[in-house]
Amino acid sequence: MLRRRRRAEEETAPAFVREESHAPARTTGPWDAADDYPEAERVDLGGLRLPVGPGFEIQLSMAGDQVDGVIVLVEESALQVNAFAAPKRSGIWDEVRAELAREVVAAGGSAEDRDGPFGPEIAAEVPVQSQGQPQGRQPVRYLGVDGPRWFLRAVISGRAAVDPEAARTLEDVVRGIVVVRGDEPMPPKEAIQLRLPAEARQAMEEQQASRQQEFRPFERGPEISEIR
Repeated sequence: MLRRRRRAEEETAPAFVREESHAPARTTGPWDAADDYPEAERVDLGGLRLPVGPGFEIQLSMAGDQVDGVIVLVEESALQVNAFAAPKRSGIWDEVRAELAREVVAAGGSAEDRDGPFGPEIAAEVPVQSQGQPQGRQPVRYLGVDGPRWFLRAVISGRAAVDPEAARTLEDVVRGIVVVRGDEPMPPKEAIQLRLPAEARQAMEEQQASRQQEFRPFERGPEISEIR
């Protein structure tokens, strides 16, 4: 009887289905390319789509021939953004944050953790030099956001590092960024490849072509023949 009862209970009991846990949908940026992010005017840099606004000046940082970061200048403030690959199942901001703090302190600056609009961040003061001479310290904020298989690091300097009103503009830039990680395998902390915008690439190609046409040292020019 006991065996029959157990069998009956097993047959009538609802089956337990293990559900996979899913990360909650993002409600604010920075966004992943697969997210349903809001439309905005953005510059396509390949691995990053960067929102732009009036008065923005955008500069690209280069590592050799490769673009490895972007700098946004707004009035007296600057925002530097870099994107990196990250593991699929865990973020790296905690590890990177500890590394950054050690580097700043080792260089003679100061660094402390604090809560910011994107979670934990570093409020730092980094040494500044001019012509090889120390010129005091400069306040800097290090922000980090862990995404799906990517990590975004943002560095705010200038007035926005200490003025919340000025910082709001650059924080909105971070919120509007779209990260295009791609599907190719990449080791953690490897920089996500960026590229020049299409307009900039076209202008550089036209400029190079123009220079090649102007400078042709081995091309024979007009000749004057002497007849005797």
